[in-house]
Amino acid sequence: MAIAKKVTINDVAHAAGVSVATVSLVLSGKGRISTATGERVSQAIEQLGFVRNRQAASLRGGQSGVIGLIVGDLCSPFYAELAAGMIESLESQGKMVFLTQGGRKGEHMLERFDTLVSQGVDGIVIAGAVDRGAELRTKAEDNGVPLVFASRASYLDDVDLIRPDNMQAAQMITEHLIRRGHQRIAWLGGQSASLTRAERVGGYCATLLKFGLPFHSEWVVECEASQKQASQALTQLLGQNPTITAVVCYNSVVAMGAWLGLMRSGWKSSDEGVDYYDKRVALAAFAEVREKDLDDAPMSWVITPAREMGKSVAERMLQRLDDGKSTVRNQIMPPRLVKQQ
Repeated sequence: MAIAKKVTINDVAHAAGVSVATVSLVLSGKGRISTATGERVSQAIEQLGFVRNRQAASLRGGQSGVIGLIVGDLCSPFYAELAAGMIESLESQGKMVFLTQGGRKGEHMLERFDTLVSQGVDGIVIAGAVDRGAELRTKAEDNGVPLVFASRASYLDDVDLIRPDNMQAAQMITEHLIRRGHQRIAWLGGQSASLTRAERVGGYCATLLKFGLPFHSEWVVECEASQKQASQALTQLLGQNPTITAVVCYNSVVAMGAWLGLMRSGWKSSDEGVDYYDKRVALAAFAEVREKDLDDAPMSWVITPAREMGKSVAERMLQRLDDGKSTVRNQIMPPRLVKQQ
């Protein structure tokens, strides 16, 4: 005897010609749904014999205790740290996190958003590349779901956002090198399309100009987040420009590659002044991990506090759930300089 296939909310959405999120709204009675759309969904439910799962219904009622988190790319150390901080904080408050990935370029964000809404999460956090911030905000408002963005750069306007101060971090690490006596400072790493890199390079350039130091465009080198490529890029840079005395590295992977490149080329990593005959070069880099987790290498770091950001995101979401206010705030997390010389 064949067993009848269980009708799902996806089946109802397909039959009614609407999204899963719309079916969820009709079931929960939330959001702005037209009468005609509501009738189509109701007819599909009746025709298919869809039975609401009581647990799912309670989730849609906003009592799930589950927060959705859409991360652009969990392989990124920044977003991995952010997710860890957010999950730790929410779990300590008796909440759970439904984690999914939206794609490095945000290509799956809308789809993942609809999935989380259909699962009845209490709120959603978007962490990663978002080209449709306004659209996601509108969808959240229509669904009555609190939405908080966590971003590495400041490219989103009029949304509830928490982000690091990339420009200040770059100014801080560049000024640190200048005050240690360096006047020929290069940049290594990142891609020109990256907004995070643009903000950091902007801070680096502004600091050089502030102290009356020259800016050489050929000293700003793009590089993938690869130790091998960073090592090769730095070796070539120093071979062509041997008077460079310090290098600011885009992230920890690039920094470790640069360090290996120095050692293989017979140079030394040192922040203690400049010695051309001994071929010393100072390295400084941005890091997203906690201070205790930094690589043990002779360089200085400026930390953009990803885990602390995650905790702040969790706090903001809990506030939104408690008071129901939709006031937009833009919170900037300050960087911290760590010297390891």
